[in-house]
Amino acid sequence: MSDASDVLARIDRLESLDEIRQLAAKYSLALDMRDLDALVNLFPEDVRVGRDKVGRAHFKQWMDETLRQQFTGTAHHIGNHIIEFESPDRAVGLVYSKNEHETPTADGGCEWVIMQMLYWDHYVRQEGRWLFHRRLPCYWYATDLNKPPVGDHKMRWPDRDHYDGEFHSLFPTWQAFWDHPPSDALPQVAEPAPLEKFLETMRAGAADPSIRTR
Repeated sequence: MSDASDVLARIDRLESLDEIRQLAAKYSLALDMRDLDALVNLFPEDVRVGRDKVGRAHFKQWMDETLRQQFTGTAHHIGNHIIEFESPDRAVGLVYSKNEHETPTADGGCEWVIMQMLYWDHYVRQEGRWLFHRRLPCYWYATDLNKPPVGDHKMRWPDRDHYDGEFHSLFPTWQAFWDHPPSDALPQVAEPAPLEKFLETMRAGAADPSIRTR
């Protein structure tokens, strides 16, 4: 690669990083303000919806039904964002999100549900625009603001059975940490992950979990 093409590639990488970061922020704003056209246009035209539907219109319909049924209002606060490129036009990312929801209850009232989660994202560039190819939401907890979710089954939506989220399922290191307590021997330290493979190295080939949304 010539010096000029190397500089252009680096500039493209920096511009892509910024656009992908804004993509996550735009998703949160569009979701919270219920601009469903803005939201679904952050995904490709052939976005998959469930097992057997494809397209932005189906995605918009599903989001409309979900938001009207489950939430009076929401606020999504984006935090840590790690992005790694698989090619110039494809990338993966991990985004932390701390969320607040006003959620209707069966008795006609509402609960204020707070949530900690992360998104496992796949991004694709099409016709010069970065889009979400897929977003996999992985939850740690959801609970009434006044009820800290201590103990098991931290997903605690009103009028629902409690269940476990998949916040840690992306990374086998979580279970391995608890399965292998320390000994008196000095532990070994692995080599640093290769460039652009920090997430891949941490995931160690783990499969994506199956997510229960509510």
